[in-house]
Formats: sequence, C-alpha cells, structure tokens
Amino acid sequence: MMNLLQAVEIPSDSLKVLPKVAEITKGVAEGNVHWDQVITQMISWSLDAGKHILVALVVYLIGHYLIKLLNYLLARFLERRKVEISVQTFVRSFVSILLQVLLIISVVGALGVNTTSFAALLASFGVAIGMALSGNLQNFAGGIIILFLKPYKVGDWVEAQGTSGAVQAIQIFHTILLTADGKLIYVPNGAMSSGTITNYTLTPTRRVEWVIGIEYGEDVEKARKLVLDILQSDKRVKDDPAPTVVLSELNNSSVDMTIRCWVDNDDYWNVLFQTREKIYNTFNANGIGFPFPQVTVHQARG
Repeated sequence: MMNLLQAVEIPSDSLKVLPKVAEITKGVAEGNVHWDQVITQMISWSLDAGKHILVALVVYLIGHYLIKLLNYLLARFLERRKVEISVQTFVRSFVSILLQVLLIISVVGALGVNTTSFAALLASFGVAIGMALSGNLQNFAGGIIILFLKPYKVGDWVEAQGTSGAVQAIQIFHTILLTADGKLIYVPNGAMSSGTITNYTLTPTRRVEWVIGIEYGEDVEKARKLVLDILQSDKRVKDDPAPTVVLSELNNSSVDMTIRCWVDNDDYWNVLFQTREKIYNTFNANGIGFPFPQVTVHQARG
C-alpha cells in the first residue's frame, strides 16, 4: 500500500490522514472517542476532498472548452493556409488526442496527485500499451507515409484491401472510405501504406470496357457497326484513342465481342450503364439475338 502511495507521491498532508484514521478507529473500538471531534474531523476531510474535486471539475470543464476552441482555431488556420484535406484530418486527429492526454494529466494534478510522478507512471504504462498495441504504431507510421508519398488524398476514389470507395478522411490510425452503397469503412493505415492501392482519380480519363455475347450465326460486322455508331454519337466518348470493337472469344454458347472506349473520369459510370442499355435495345431492334446456355443431347440408336 505504501509503495503504491510513494509511487504516485500523494502529498504529505494527505498521508497524515492515515494515522489519524487508525487512531479514531482504535478509539471507537475502545469506546473512549469523542464523537464531536470525529464529526469535526470528518467535515474537515470532506471539505478538503471537496475542494480538490471542485478544482478538478473546474479544470476539466475549462480544459474541455479550450480543447474545442483550439481544435476550431486549428481547423480555421489549416483551411486559410489551404493545407490539403488529407493533412488537415490527420493533424486535427493527432492534436485532439494529444490535448485530451494533457487534460487528463491536469485533472489528476488538480486532485492533489504529484503530476511529475504520475507522468512517469503514465509513460511507463504507455510503453507497455505501446508494446501490446504495436499494430497501431505501425498504423500511425503508415499514416505519415501516406501524407508524404500521397498515393491518395481526401476525395479520391480508391480500391484497396478488398474494398473500394471515396476517401473521406485520413486519421492517425485509419483511412475512412465511403463506399458506393453508403457504408463507412475504416481501413488501417499500415495496410494502406504497404498494400496495393488502385487510385481511379489520379488520371483525367478512364477506359470503359464491355463484353457482349451474340448468337452463333449472327453478322459480326453488322453488330460491330451498330456499336461503333452508338459510341461515336456519344459526345462523352473520346475520339483519341478511338473506340474499338473486336471479336474476343468463341464461347460454348456465344460469340463474345469486347468493346472499349475512353471517357472522362466523371463520366465513367454513366457511360458504362447507359451504353450497355443502348446496345441491348439496338441489337433487339435490328434482330441480333443474345445467346443463352444450351446443351445438345445426342441419342444413341440401339
């Protein structure tokens, strides 16, 4: 018990309470204690403890307000300096955690505990936690690598670690992705910095590709001309490189045509879905049939 008290160096005035408590307890047991003195002493202790608690509460409330104010001022400063959103989210997350730790130390100091020894104890505890959570240290280092190398930034559409989405924030431990169906996914920065990342936003254009199957016996050249007419009439499709339509494979039940064209990044999804629908309607209108799986059964003659 004393070793623990010495480790955090509780003030000497507080340590004087222990022998007094033992003395009063002994007096109660022997029946020779004056209750008015006990009540007076208890009130004195309560007032002293209440003073420390009240001060700690005031420190917490003021500190909490100051942290919100500093975070707001930091955000405004970074915005006025036109710092990248990726760096802003990382710095704000790091500063917020640091200020919260300082507030905890201040509150503990206001309770009467020696903050120097408490800080040393907290540092030792932090080392132990750091060893246990070495993965988070890797994620922290990964976040710094991402900010310096910039494989992606906030707003980019990326594919990594088996998921894809728009980068919402780069925090000190995680990168937050917003998927196409509205889900927020937290991906560790360590994995993001060391794994394969596909960034679809870095280049201004993107290639769209379809594989369309038609029935055996259909006129491939006619189908090719219909597709090219669709693509060339679409102003979103680039002329250079020119669209291509090739016979790519002869499958069991279909003749597959691979269609490729280039569009601006922002037009990718609309062109992908709308052109597929146009091809389907145009082929139906011109009598070009789409295949379905078929099985030919030969009956042996006995």
